[in-house]
Amino acid sequence: MALGLDDGTMPDVEVGPDNSYIIDNKTYVSKDEVYNGYKCADRGILLPFISEYTWSIEVRAFLYLVGLLYCFLGVAIIADIFMGAIEKITSKTRKVYLTSEKEDEPEVIEVRIWSDAVANLTLMALGSSAPEILLAIIEVIANKFEAGALGPGTIVGSAAFNLFVISAVCVLSIPKGESRRIKDIKVFAVTAVFSIVAYVWLLIILKAVTPNEVEVWEAAVTFLMFPLLVLLAWMAEKNFCGIPNKTDTSKQIELGNFQPDTENPNSSSRCGKVLKLCGLEFRSESNADKFLRDRQYFRDGRLDRDGLVAFIKEVKNYPGLTDEDAAILAASKLVESQSHSRMWYRVGAVRNMTGGRKTQPQLSTKLKVRLSQCLHSVYNAMNEHPDAPTLGEVPQVKPHQNAVIDFHAASCAVMEDIGKFKVAVCRSGRLDNRVSVRVETIDGTATEEQDYMPINEVITFEPEESEKFVEVEIINDNQWEPDEEFFLKISLLMNAEEREGVQLGRISIMEITILNDDEPGVVMFQKRGFLVKESIGNAVIPVVRKNGADGEITIKWRSIDKTAVSGKDYTGGEGVLTFKHTEIEQNIEIPIIDDMTPEKDEHFEIELFDPTGGAKIGQINRTAVTITNDDDFNNVLNNMMQMTNANIHAMQVHHETYVSQIKDALNVNGGDIENATAGDYVLHFLTFGWKIIFALVPPPSLLGGWLCFVVSLACIGLLTAIIGDLAAIFGCLVNLDDAITAITFVALGTSLPDTFASRTAAVQEKYADNAVGNVTGSNSVNVFLGLGLPWFIASVYHYAKGSKFKVEAGSLGFSVGLFSGLCIITIALLMARRMFSIFGKAELGGPPCPKICSGIFMIMLWLIYVLISAFQTTGYFNF
Repeated sequence: MALGLDDGTMPDVEVGPDNSYIIDNKTYVSKDEVYNGYKCADRGILLPFISEYTWSIEVRAFLYLVGLLYCFLGVAIIADIFMGAIEKITSKTRKVYLTSEKEDEPEVIEVRIWSDAVANLTLMALGSSAPEILLAIIEVIANKFEAGALGPGTIVGSAAFNLFVISAVCVLSIPKGESRRIKDIKVFAVTAVFSIVAYVWLLIILKAVTPNEVEVWEAAVTFLMFPLLVLLAWMAEKNFCGIPNKTDTSKQIELGNFQPDTENPNSSSRCGKVLKLCGLEFRSESNADKFLRDRQYFRDGRLDRDGLVAFIKEVKNYPGLTDEDAAILAASKLVESQSHSRMWYRVGAVRNMTGGRKTQPQLSTKLKVRLSQCLHSVYNAMNEHPDAPTLGEVPQVKPHQNAVIDFHAASCAVMEDIGKFKVAVCRSGRLDNRVSVRVETIDGTATEEQDYMPINEVITFEPEESEKFVEVEIINDNQWEPDEEFFLKISLLMNAEEREGVQLGRISIMEITILNDDEPGVVMFQKRGFLVKESIGNAVIPVVRKNGADGEITIKWRSIDKTAVSGKDYTGGEGVLTFKHTEIEQNIEIPIIDDMTPEKDEHFEIELFDPTGGAKIGQINRTAVTITNDDDFNNVLNNMMQMTNANIHAMQVHHETYVSQIKDALNVNGGDIENATAGDYVLHFLTFGWKIIFALVPPPSLLGGWLCFVVSLACIGLLTAIIGDLAAIFGCLVNLDDAITAITFVALGTSLPDTFASRTAAVQEKYADNAVGNVTGSNSVNVFLGLGLPWFIASVYHYAKGSKFKVEAGSLGFSVGLFSGLCIITIALLMARRMFSIFGKAELGGPPCPKICSGIFMIMLWLIYVLISAFQTTGYFNF
């Protein structure tokens, strides 16, 4: 125990009771005596907040582990807000004016100010790696500018997890038969080289140049490698070195994301109108620019009036979709057609982990069902086409693969004295499976057991069986009474297994009228005229059979042009209606063409002629169908623009106001209750406290995002300090060295959001850049900022005091050396996958067997790194 006064003299020291010391009549107790029995209480900077002296070690270890995991969620949430600020900062654009066909109106486009490479390696890398970097800085400062083991160990351990595990997950996650290549291979080459150089450089300064010591110049060189990396990556992106690309990719980004398929110019025949929905039509190379400017609905993911009109006109070709549905689809299309950064995917991964508002388009269950009925081919073609944005998985309900069960007609009429008769239940669609449905009766004006016998039975269609009959019995009470009706209803069975592969058709309820007539009847229209909206899709014109319903009859119909013209305003023609025995109503469906342009009301006529089976034509043998505009065209379109913008705004990464920020924090799934899952509710409940606290951070809309950037970075720093304490005390309680705790628990906790983000990017992106291309850059930045900056500060401090900044190579040097070797192997494997056809000539995906082997191999490398590093730290062996 070194004692001394300010003047250099030694004080008088006496030994007191219980290992105390008496100095100048004051009693002092040594640190070891204070913490005797209070294990690991001196390991934290801020913790413990309260006395844990009476708690058992097991309870304390469990609580610190739970607290560590919970704080990982907290730092992920505040990192979400932090990245929202970064997105606001890096999304700044400038206007560029281009010549256009109109002399007085030049074309204006907006181009991002921030280079992708610079943004990824500076602000975005800082956003994803802020916890690791701040942990190393805080640890050095808290240790009075002495080196610690937790910060450097977390940086190396996180780099190992990122490179080995995340790369393996991305390789394995690519769907069967698909692959992903890195597009900006020059930028990847720069970051890959620097990721190796960074850790080899650490090994050199720790083992060779100045063993177990870091001098000022060494720390300065480490830190200055960061701007050098950014500069070289930017030069590689701009093709300042080497052979420039044949296509100007920056201009392609400005003008649009889709490019014509020059390798397969005839591919349009495979997709037809489906690709037109995406704005994709194949043209020659010379017409590419004009194609990009004129043919895309949403150029560069931006909403414009003409593009919205064109998109809605195409979507409205599919019946059953409302204006709200079209607005949701337009917003989804816009978000999908925009280029996304790795940060966007990371924010989405964090929100999925915490039950927050999703960044990716979410279609409601009702809309998915409607889409599954009319847009299944659109989803397939858009997902399969290499130049189309991925819309996600096709909704699970797939009518073209299901058996569709319904009645042959919506209504029929029978004589009261008919006794028993059969009603046909028809099956269409899929015929190769065995399906069952329930058929039951429902009272109308007719009452069961008085006018008819009730039915409640299950009918089963065997494979290839397309028709079944239900026997209905009518009770004849020999009393006069007016016509009465009851209903037959088809429903799916309650058992989930029995509901698979079957769905109800349009006519799942049939009206049965009991009448007293046995004549074939008179056929005519219900009314002399019908008024339909231009956006109705199909005009349904009912044709009725009166004064009898005996026997099967047919009647022909044809459309007659008036002010409305077939092929332009509607799709006309001729047809035949068939009324089976007892059927009293059938419908003529006429498709109405919505051209989305304001025009006067137009009309056409439909005529009935040539009845058969003894039927006669009634008085109303012609009817007029008037097509009217829905509302004022501009009001309709403005409403659609507002709804689409609202849907797009709901998918933004950042918040514009405190109100929206707090609303998202209070509500599960950001207020989208309809699409919230049980998991969202659980995760929202677990993270509710963090969400409320961090909702008070200024929104990114203030001061261009910089205020939010600074405040959220400070919050990350505070939370990182607590994580450091929790990890250190937990490791101490369970007798784990800080180096082992860092490369396992802490590295894993800080890297999980990046894992989910990279997997999503790998599956949804066309290229592998956002999945694994940024991993090497992030690993380099971790060393240059996470170690270079704190070591530079500490070395300058020690230089000023005339002392040396000691950094024991020990387990850190061994871990760095081991990682460097395994890093070279992994990068070599990725390059081999890119070059050799056995791997599919792509970094991700490819043939199943090599893909699985590559993924398992990289995971094994991570396990080797963790196990050997842990064994070396615990002294099982030394090198």
